[in-house]
Amino acid sequence: MDLKYLNAVNILISAKIGALQRIADAFHGNFERAWHSASLKRFLPADAPRSSQINPEKEWDKLTKEQVEIITILDQSYPKPLKQIADPPFLLYVKGNKKVLKNNCFAVVGTRNLTEYGRRAVSLIVEPLAQAGLTIVSGLAIGIDGLAHQAAVKMNSPTVAVLGGGLQDSSIVMQNRKLAKEILQKNGVIITEYPLNTNGTKFSFPQRNRIISGLSKGVLVVEADEKSGSLITARCALDQNRDVFAVPGSVFSSKSKGPNQLIASGAKVVTDSSAILTEYNIDSTVRQLSLIPTNELEKNIFKIIGRDSLGLDEIIRASRKSAPEVISCLMNMELENKINNLGNNKFSNK
Repeated sequence: MDLKYLNAVNILISAKIGALQRIADAFHGNFERAWHSASLKRFLPADAPRSSQINPEKEWDKLTKEQVEIITILDQSYPKPLKQIADPPFLLYVKGNKKVLKNNCFAVVGTRNLTEYGRRAVSLIVEPLAQAGLTIVSGLAIGIDGLAHQAAVKMNSPTVAVLGGGLQDSSIVMQNRKLAKEILQKNGVIITEYPLNTNGTKFSFPQRNRIISGLSKGVLVVEADEKSGSLITARCALDQNRDVFAVPGSVFSSKSKGPNQLIASGAKVVTDSSAILTEYNIDSTVRQLSLIPTNELEKNIFKIIGRDSLGLDEIIRASRKSAPEVISCLMNMELENKINNLGNNKFSNK
């Protein structure tokens, strides 16, 4: 299969679901012949660009320059779980370590407009999942998605980012472009079914959600509004026979309406990582050991903070130790990933 013509045809159809497979069937997998055939038009959307406007060689050179690889549904490197869904993408554009796509993947999604509760929930739940060996999959958006990737990066674990546009900077929100580089540096991968220079739309993001869930054993929804795109991912997961998990939240928070609805419909309740690790029979001993206090002051600080978030001054007063002693201990605990530094001198337990 000549991938440069496959890419050129995909530019014409803009990754319309099922179109590449229909073209492959009609032309017996010969995309060069399809490209030069007048009958290709019957497979294209009405607003497709003219083929005369596209140079397959130059478009292929762009992919090479961006270090983007194409894998197709016929390749050994194509992830098996994704191949098994009802409408798998015929091709994936891949930047980074494609071997990660064969890992045990688990999706984490949620709102862009998260609360402090959602931020803490991601740290509490996702970091242990990444540390225990699950490869976190999300959409590299701001909010819960970005935090899920950050949690994996923090644990030195590869993560999979699925875009709703092409593999260029404009498809990644400005706030997460640094994170995208860190994902690649940590042996992760960024993928999409959209050709280069395709910007995300209100249609492409829901379409990419089936890939997020299709790659994964299960999907966790942390915070989501009643009509959130995260719930589309959850519905995709159900259609694909994947597990759906949700973090319960306050009945007074709009960001908890989505997860609470999912739970009412049968999603599995998650209040810490153990529910997910137990579901997949994954040993969490390493994580549990890392949270064991190594001295009396650490033990006391764990107890003082409890399930809340506390300011530095409150911790110092409650510990009855000197400020330098407590600050030094908190710094060590943060470095050892035992507590969260929430900023503004506030801390919470993992």
